[in-house]
Parts: sequence; C-alpha cells; structure tokens
Amino acid sequence: MLFTGFNILLMILGFGLLIFIHELGHFVAAKWAGIRTEAFAVGMGPVVLSWRKGVGFAAGSTHYKVVRKTGKAASDLTDAELEQHDIGETEYSLRWLPIGGFVRMLGQEDANPEAISEDPRSYNKCPIGKRMIVVSAGVIMNVILAAVLFVAVFMIGVRFDAPIVGGVAPASPGATAVADNAERLGITTIGLQPGDVVTHVDGKEAKTFADVQIAGAMSRPNVPVNFTVQRDGVDEPLNFAIEPVRDPVQGLRSIGVMPAFSLELPRPDRTGAISNALRQAGLWEQGVRPGMAMIEANGRSVATYQEFRTVFEQADGEPVQTSWARGDETLTATITSQPELDLLLYANAPADAAQHFEHGLFGLTPLVEIRQVSPGSHNEGILHDGDVVLAIGDVHGPTMRQFREAAASASPGMLSMLVLRDGEEVEVNAVVARRGTFDDTGMLNVMPGYALDVPYTAAPLERIAVQNDEGEQSRNTPVHGLQLFPATRIDVVGDTPVDNWADFRAALRTMTEDALEQQAGATVELAVIHPTPGREREIVTIELTATDIATLHRLGWQSGLPEMFFEPLQITRTADGNPITALKMGSEETWKMMQLTYLTIDRLFRRTVGVDQLRGPVGIVHVGVTIADRGILYLIFLLAVISVNLAVINFLPLPIVDGGLFLFLIYEKIKGEPPSIAFQNWATIFGLLLIGTLFLVVTYNDIARLLS
Repeated sequence: MLFTGFNILLMILGFGLLIFIHELGHFVAAKWAGIRTEAFAVGMGPVVLSWRKGVGFAAGSTHYKVVRKTGKAASDLTDAELEQHDIGETEYSLRWLPIGGFVRMLGQEDANPEAISEDPRSYNKCPIGKRMIVVSAGVIMNVILAAVLFVAVFMIGVRFDAPIVGGVAPASPGATAVADNAERLGITTIGLQPGDVVTHVDGKEAKTFADVQIAGAMSRPNVPVNFTVQRDGVDEPLNFAIEPVRDPVQGLRSIGVMPAFSLELPRPDRTGAISNALRQAGLWEQGVRPGMAMIEANGRSVATYQEFRTVFEQADGEPVQTSWARGDETLTATITSQPELDLLLYANAPADAAQHFEHGLFGLTPLVEIRQVSPGSHNEGILHDGDVVLAIGDVHGPTMRQFREAAASASPGMLSMLVLRDGEEVEVNAVVARRGTFDDTGMLNVMPGYALDVPYTAAPLERIAVQNDEGEQSRNTPVHGLQLFPATRIDVVGDTPVDNWADFRAALRTMTEDALEQQAGATVELAVIHPTPGREREIVTIELTATDIATLHRLGWQSGLPEMFFEPLQITRTADGNPITALKMGSEETWKMMQLTYLTIDRLFRRTVGVDQLRGPVGIVHVGVTIADRGILYLIFLLAVISVNLAVINFLPLPIVDGGLFLFLIYEKIKGEPPSIAFQNWATIFGLLLIGTLFLVVTYNDIARLLS
C-alpha cells in the first residue's frame, strides 16, 4: 500500500509537471510580449500555497498581504506603484485540484471575454502576431517536453511487448484470415499463427505489439488493415488483409490476437489471479510463486511459452517436469496435463456476440466453472472458486457464451444462480455490478473457465460453422437431434465409466481406434443421466464420420497455466547511447502520438471508439500507478505520451482551450476586429459546458473502472 501511495504521488507530481510546463510556455511568451501577467497557477480551485515577490509565501492567496502592505489589491496597482512598493505583478500559486492550470493576463480571461483593458500592457492591446505566439506557446512547450522525455527514454532504452503473435482468439478476424500469397507459397494453414512476427502494418514498420493493437482499434469499418508477417519456415513474408471487428469485452476494434509470452510470472500479483492459477495447476503447493521464471521443461531449456507448449504436446498426456528460477533460487515442479478439446465455432454468430466459439467434443461442451472470484468483488463469499454453474438466471446448463451473455445483459442488482459446490447443488444470489458509464449491463467480476473435472455437458451445439476453401459453411454436429438437456451427465461411454472430461475423451478414443486406422466412421453409444427430477438414464447413439474421428485423435494436451499469466515477450527500443538517433526516435514518437490523438478523436465521431474508453485525471493516475510498478522509464514514457495528448487537446478549435483562442485571433486578423463579446460569451459557456461534461463523464468512467 505504501508503494502504491508513492506511485500515486509520483504520477500526480508528473502530471503537475506537464501542466507546469504548459503554463510556463504561456507565461514566458507573455513576459516576452510585454503583457502584464497577474497570476501563474498550477491546478484549479482554491489556492493552497502562493508566492509573490515582495510579500513572500502565503497559505492561500497573497492578496491580503498585498492589501495590508499597499492598501490596494495587486490588480488595482499600476506598474509604477508595484515598483514603488517592490511588489511583483505575478502571484504564483498551487491549487487544490491537479486538473489544469492557468496564466491570467491583464485584459484576458478565458471564462470572461468582457475582461478587456485599455492598459497598454494588456493582452488585447498586444499585436495579434505576438498574441498568437502567447496562445500557442503552451502547446509548443508540451510538444518539446514530450520530445525531450522520449529522447531520455530512448537514450537509456525501454522495453515494450514484441510485435510477435501469441494467442489467436478462435473465430476472430486474425484466426480466419488467409494470406494473399498463401496459395503461391503453398501455405494451407488458415489465420495468423503463434510465433508470427508482424514486421509492417499498412506499410509502416511495426516496432512493438502496440502498433498491431492500435491499428485494429483505430481502423475504420469495412476497411481492412494490411499486415506483413514473417513466419518460420516460409521463405518470404506473408501478406494479410484483415478487417478488425469490435471486441465486446474491450469495447474496441481488434483482430483478436494477443502478444507472445515469455515464461516469467509477473510480480507483484495485485489481483491474485496468478496465485490462483498456480494453485489450480498444483504449482503453488510445490513452491512456485509470482516472479519466478520457468527455465526447463522435461530437461529442455525453454524461454518462451510457445517452446513450453511444444514440450507439453510432445509429452502426450504425461506429467511434465519443470524447473523454475528466481535469482539464485531454483526448484522443480510437476505440471499435470489437461485434455485439449475441439474448437466448435458457432454457426451464423452475430458480430457482437459475447463469444463466437466453444471448446468441446462433437457438439458437447463442458459447463462453466468459476475459476476465481476477483479480489474485492461484490461476489466474494457468495460465489466460490471451483463452483460449477448449473444455471444462471433463466438459462440452465449454460455454455460459456450463454454465461457471458447472461452476466453482461443482466441489470445491476441480484442474479439467481444454481451451482454445484463440493458435490451439492447450491442456490445463490450473485451481485451484478454496472459495466460502464452509459451501459446498463452488468458484470460478475469472476474469472470463468471450463469445468473439466465433472462429466456434465452444457446446452449442446447442434450446428457449428466450419472453415474451408469456400469460406465459412455450417453443418450438423453428431449430437444433432438427440434432444439432450443442458446439464446432462455423461455416465458411460461403451462399457467405460466416465468421471471427467479426460475420461470421456479417452473412452471415445479407445472406441474409435479401429475406425481411425481404417479411415472410416463409427457408431458410439453413450449412457447419459438427464437433469430431470427422476434423474432418468438413457442410452444414446452418436454417428461419427471419419473426419470427426481424425479430429478427435489429433487433439493434444495442455497445461492448466495459460499463457496470459506470463509476462509478454519484450524487445528493447534504444538509441544505443547515440543522442542523434535518440532525437530522431523521440521526434518520430512525438509525431506518431500526435497523429494517434487526432485519430482517436476522429474514431470517436465515427463511433468505432466509445466515450467509455476515454480516461480523465483519475484514470490517468491509475494507469500511471500501474505503469510505475514496471519502472521509472515506463512512467517517463507515459508522461511523454500524456504531454503530446495535452498539446493536441489544447489546440483543438474549441472555445476555452488554446485552439479556440487561436481561432478568434485568426478571425480578428482577417476581419480587423475580434468576435463580438456576445458571441465570445456564448462560445465560452458552450466550451465550459462541453469540457465540464467531458470531465464528469471520464471521471465517472475512471471511478467505475476502479470499483468494478
């Protein structure tokens, strides 16, 4: 907690520095232009501390000290009177709310266009060219500061996620894309693959994985993004044209790929998710902790999750012996295998579906298990880790997609659930929290997974989509027409009793070995127990094709430790100590961030980026605190990004901000007189309402994220 408090302080100080630099630009330019500057403030609201030449420091404003010394307020004193009493014209102040700042110049007040002055040193009497420099100086200082911070970061070197593909979400655009040159190169595998290195995005070099994510998030509907990919074993790059779709979880457009991962477990484990995953994989009891890195698997050195996955698949279901290290500490631990299930794609799934796929066998999928109740969740003590969901709301035996949709569509409040806990059915009322600012849907704040340890099936999928050379088709699954109820228990396959999904898959394999060898189909009998009051038992028959059987026998094994729990693979972006290279890299990054900020505004109007994705001061501090855990260089990089954002936002042609004032000056230059006071007043009110509303919305978003 103390470390977090220190990070919060660092972020607030950093944010204050950006505002200080911005206002310093206005202040220095105003002094250069000969404009009388009456106040230089960092922050908004009541004054905490102030200083003025000739009167010193004051708790609150120096106003009363000036009045006691001269009998007048500082703003009423002429330049000669200020000089006579040896009092500075400017009050420097620190204010309570770290959300902005200002320089108050004689004859210019953002919120009061009528505050003009006939004094020769007033803002409105200054030549228009000089006023343009004064207005734009803050933005220029923020851009310069960003470039300096980027240069500092690249001189030392900072690590970013490498532009290498790790996981690819099933049925996502990245999973279903076909390379333009695939046929010529003899590539039959569909989609991006783990290990693919993205070298270019829309013709521009991809330096980090963020370039891949940003390209998806900032894409336009019906316009594909071009990715150039280098793949091991392929002589030339593959070219993919992929159209991103909106991710219903993140609320942003995406191609559905994750970065490649290392074998280092992050530390600290603030949410407890990593520790929980280690417990479920049986590694916690063997001494594996967050912060450790796997270095060997079955005697082979491993450095990436992809290498570990290969070893695991080759073990063919046998436990894998692993070695872990942290500093000088090493230990060995055994990871047991879990059966891999087939990927079942929903037929004709809508684009905004919570999930486009399930994992299962022949149309049967496991029930949902609550893998973890998130720390701080409203459902702590109501739902338990390991609960198997038999019903949620009105949905019985939900698939993973049905579970997600039921939770997402529920109104905030209570949601009835029936769970299987320690072999007993338990009714609970789960708490649904609000998802976002303008979203009345909810969330349970739990991590779901498939319940592989109990032989129950969710609602069967009677039709699924298949990918082939002709595109996406659909077909019936082997359980089509059997009229199996959701939450049916698989009891016996042939003559083999079934206690879990590993048993189920193993029994199916045993019964189809001869058919596999003959490349023929087969008929398999299942004894199932229906979830009816009498628990009726029934023998059902499924007809399997040769393709079904071949797919069954191709399925491998996986660990209970998904790649998402490890640190991403990273690269170091550095200028190798060359200041010229660092300057070039800093300038490029500054320009890229400016373009990205304008692009974000454009996508807001196009509604491909939602308002709920924006962050205000609270959210920025929260992100900064998280990033500060990764090191001071990441914090400096974030401050550089924010500095660019401040520059761009401040120079938008909106009333109140610098861009609006600059627009007024252009009008005055062309027309020979400023806009009317009435127009400026209305524009000011509009600007205040717009910025005030935006501030309230993003602050609400920030707080909702923290509480969710």
